[in-house]
Amino acid sequence: MTDTSSRRVDLPLIDHHSHGVVDAELNDDEFRSLATESDWPAPEGTDSLESPFGLAVRRCCAPVLGLEPLAPMDEYLAQRRNIGAAEANRLLLGSTGTSDYLLETGIPDARLLDPAAMAACAGAGVHEIVRIERVAELLAAESTAAGFVAKFPEALAARAREAAGLKSILAYRHGFDIPAEPPSGREVLQAADTWFFNAEKTGTFRVTDPVLLRFGLWAGIGTGLPIQLHTGYGDGDVELFRADPSRLTPLFRATRTLGIDFMLLHCYPFIREAGILAQVFPHVYLDVGLVSHYLGPSAGRAIRQAMEIAPFSKILYSSDAYGLGEHYAVSAANWRTAVASVMDEWVASGWATANDADNIASMLASENARRVYKLNPEGPMPIA
Repeated sequence: MTDTSSRRVDLPLIDHHSHGVVDAELNDDEFRSLATESDWPAPEGTDSLESPFGLAVRRCCAPVLGLEPLAPMDEYLAQRRNIGAAEANRLLLGSTGTSDYLLETGIPDARLLDPAAMAACAGAGVHEIVRIERVAELLAAESTAAGFVAKFPEALAARAREAAGLKSILAYRHGFDIPAEPPSGREVLQAADTWFFNAEKTGTFRVTDPVLLRFGLWAGIGTGLPIQLHTGYGDGDVELFRADPSRLTPLFRATRTLGIDFMLLHCYPFIREAGILAQVFPHVYLDVGLVSHYLGPSAGRAIRQAMEIAPFSKILYSSDAYGLGEHYAVSAANWRTAVASVMDEWVASGWATANDADNIASMLASENARRVYKLNPEGPMPIA
């Protein structure tokens, strides 16, 4: 490996989208549950860790915890228990070389470290990403339908003043086949009335109505902060074809001049569609988080696809890690290896100079995120 390639591998990262780690001790079944996007246990006679991600854990994480690469999974899980969750998380996060995490705090899982605890565990800066739908649900639980409609934009704006960005889970809750304009006040109030009526029967406020989801999204647009949008593969409640980011083309046309940036998360298997959108629209960006760990040894293909057509200034790094320090460690290792490999190939084949390659890798690793999210010194101070 050349000296310049080594510098690219060692670049500090800004992980612009993740969810934090679980600091509790996990038994093997709990570990397996966090190691997949499925909501259901594996069929009898199978093991969900016999997977690309399981292979990546054995390859990338075993040495971090003091084992030989590709140590058997049973040995790895035993070593993790012996070390303890807190130390395992500290070692795994430390292996990533991440300077800043943008932590999306909208998942109501009490096991996850909060931003301050995550900063202490990782020894890094942590900046909050606020989930739009979670703000709506918490406000609704202490309001009336009319009160919710009146108060929500300011409630979201108040949370936005403390955050680096916002996120919407529109793709999970409905899909991207929505009108490109904000809903009318009458539409919103009617939808809120129905939402509150149903919540009285279920005891739960879970926003799924497309009118209310659009209401939230446009309130987010009004804050001026970057808005992260889950796209493509993810939780089991996603209807994949409705999470294709190309379905957002009318929205991107309608918002091009509003001074708002959209960050397309994950994008698999729609990476090329997302890349085209990022090339065409000046306010659209992408990453390939989540699959950077779940694809295991094939993650490099997704990272290469992200670099095919999108401008290098429009591609960011994220892990979309949730629960396990292993998600963070594998994503960072895969990203570093893949980007260094692509840059070495381009230099060797005459497509780029070594200086070009270093500049491109730096943009993807941290510079783009620092610029878009207005991180230090101008932006929100990290929680540390």
